[in-house]
Amino acid sequence: MSDIPAETEALIAAALAEDAAANDLTAHATIAAEAQGEAVIIAKADGILSGTAVAEAVFRRVDANIQCAWPQHDGSPLRQGEQVGRIHGSLRALLAAERTALNFLQHLSGIATATHHFCQAVAGSGCSVVDTRKTTPGLRRLEKQAVHDGGGVNHRLDLASGMLIKENHIEGCGSIVAAVRACQQLAKAQDAPVWVEVECETLAEVERVVPLAPDLILLDNMTPAQVRAARAIVPTSITLEASGNITLTNARAYAETGVDRIAIGAITHSAPALDLSMRIKQRDQA
Repeated sequence: MSDIPAETEALIAAALAEDAAANDLTAHATIAAEAQGEAVIIAKADGILSGTAVAEAVFRRVDANIQCAWPQHDGSPLRQGEQVGRIHGSLRALLAAERTALNFLQHLSGIATATHHFCQAVAGSGCSVVDTRKTTPGLRRLEKQAVHDGGGVNHRLDLASGMLIKENHIEGCGSIVAAVRACQQLAKAQDAPVWVEVECETLAEVERVVPLAPDLILLDNMTPAQVRAARAIVPTSITLEASGNITLTNARAYAETGVDRIAIGAITHSAPALDLSMRIKQRDQA
C-alpha cells in the first residue's frame, strides 16, 4: 500500500480515539487475547471501490501485525455479494478497528459511486464531471481522491490552488470586469501558474468577461438553453463550466450543450455511503 500522509494518519488517530478502539469492552469479554483469524469485507450493494489505503491504515494502526489483501483496487466496480477485502490478525484488533475502517471505506466508496453515476450520465459527450470544495471538513483530500476513483476530475483543492471569482468577490471589488482584471494581475505575480475562473449568473455577464479571456467561465444556475447560448459566445480557448441544480436526470441535457464540464457538489456533500460489511470467517487453530 502507498504511504499515508501525516494529515490522514492524524485523522485516523482521532477517529479511533473517538470510538475508544483501545478499550473495546465487548471484544475483551468475548474474544481471547491470543485469538487470531480472518475477516472478510463484503459489498452489500453495487458500486465503485475507494478508500482501501486509509482502511488498511486503520487496521494497522490498531495492530501493526494485521495483514490486508484487497482483491479489487480503488476505482474498481463492485457487485453485490463480492468480496472487497480479506483481513487477518488478532481478532480483538480486527473488531476494534472494524467500524472506523468501514466508515472510511463506505463513505469514500459512496462518493466514488455517485461520481461514477454522473460520469455514466454524460458519457460520450466530451463533458467532464468535476467536484467542488463542498467537502467534509478534514476529509477533503480523501474525498477528492474518491471523486477521481469514480472517474471524475478534481477542481481546486483549496483557496490557494486557483482563483474562482464569485458574486461576493464581484460585489466587494465593484464590478465583474474589475474583479477579473485584479485576479489576472495577481496571477501574473505568482511564482507558479495560477488560473483565473469567473462565475457568471447571466449571459450579459458572460459577454462582459469574454474579451478579458479568463481561463475558465463558470455558468451558475443557468438552464441548458442558456448554457448553449453561452457556448456560442465563449470561444473554445476558454473552458466553460456549468453548476447549480444539475442532477442525474438533467446532466445529459447540460453535457450536450457543448459545455466542457459540469460541477457537482452533491457527489461529495450528499453521496450515500456504499453498504459494506465485515464478517469473521475463520478462527485460527491454537
